[in-house]
Amino acid sequence: MDGTMTARHYCRSVPHVWLWALLCFAGGCAAVTNPVVDGIPVRRLPEEIFPPPREELEPLPLTMLAQPKSDTYTLAKGDVLGVYIEGLIGERGQAIPIRSPEAGSDAPALGYPVPVQEDGTIALPFADPIHVAGLTIDKARERIREAVTQKQQLVPPDTSRIIVTLMQRRKYHVVVVRQDTSGVAFDPSGALGAGKRGSGYPIDLTAGENDVLNALAKTGGLPGLDANNEIIIQRTIKSDDGSVPDVDMIRIPLRVRRGEPPSFRPEDVILNDGDIVFIESRETEVFYTAGLMPAGEHILPRDYDLDVVEAILRIRGPLVNGGINQQSQFAFQLQAQGIGFPSPSLLTVLRRTSDGRQLRIRVDLHRALRDPRERILVQPGDILVLQEKPAEAVARYVSNFFRLNFFFRIIDRGSVNSTATISVP
Repeated sequence: MDGTMTARHYCRSVPHVWLWALLCFAGGCAAVTNPVVDGIPVRRLPEEIFPPPREELEPLPLTMLAQPKSDTYTLAKGDVLGVYIEGLIGERGQAIPIRSPEAGSDAPALGYPVPVQEDGTIALPFADPIHVAGLTIDKARERIREAVTQKQQLVPPDTSRIIVTLMQRRKYHVVVVRQDTSGVAFDPSGALGAGKRGSGYPIDLTAGENDVLNALAKTGGLPGLDANNEIIIQRTIKSDDGSVPDVDMIRIPLRVRRGEPPSFRPEDVILNDGDIVFIESRETEVFYTAGLMPAGEHILPRDYDLDVVEAILRIRGPLVNGGINQQSQFAFQLQAQGIGFPSPSLLTVLRRTSDGRQLRIRVDLHRALRDPRERILVQPGDILVLQEKPAEAVARYVSNFFRLNFFFRIIDRGSVNSTATISVP
């Protein structure tokens, strides 16, 4: 009899449910008053409006950031030669000076230090300047021998020993400026910008190693996840007329599209004296959430894409969970007993176009879970607004009414009879 009375009570309560739902709608239900509900469905948008996915990009081979190794070394200003000419530089019978190399790949240098000057020549005692720029060590030795024994006849050609070695390679002074955490201490929490500050590294690179790869290796490695995945080289171009010099900006992407040629030349990675290597922060690559998701700003991954479903999961938003807040332990218990609400499925993506307009894209999450083509990729600056469809809002109101009414009747019945056994299908 109690069961019959209870059933009759629910039947009499149905009009009250619809009246209560109507009042909620009149009071401003978000499912009805949603200002962005009139978005364009994803399936009606042309393909060219979506940018290419990042998964088509692959890491640039690091060998492309270094200059190719050469078996021959040509001289230029800044090099220091080791020269010994018996009777001219060094007395007969004296030991020849030996200097250990600075670089592990170079052989020990013999002789006295003689620098290659700005004009590419070297100066020897009692001899005219000898031009050696652009020559290998072997060819420079032959030119020096010819100059001091034949042209100027400073030493006898048959009895004097002439030794020419490379004592010190020239160096290039560059500055590496970083806006990431790779080169400085940073917050272990990994928060974007936490503990990060701009840092600069003036370094000297030896000839043959004056390239982008060696500059990065000496200053913390590749850009961190909080920096753009590219290297910018600022190079001063001197003008012949003495006017204000120009600055050439060379961009080297560290991820390239498969099959496409690189956008830079091999000689661009070779650094010159005075070059600036710049690693820029990527703090602007964020997306925003609103509506039935926690409102806030969220970081987009740098090297891979997030689609709309993955973005909701990333922030622990409601997705096929009865609209229950995942942070609530009590809500999980209700869900386990089979009591829950319809999941919100209306997602609107607000995206700013290149011409300054705003595009409203409508995504059906139920369809997106079945059709990958509905799962569009989230772009920097996107605003994701999650709302219920009107039918989902009505179902939630009805479900909430019956759940609360049924719950309080259980409490009331238990207070009279002390015990109650309930089974919810």
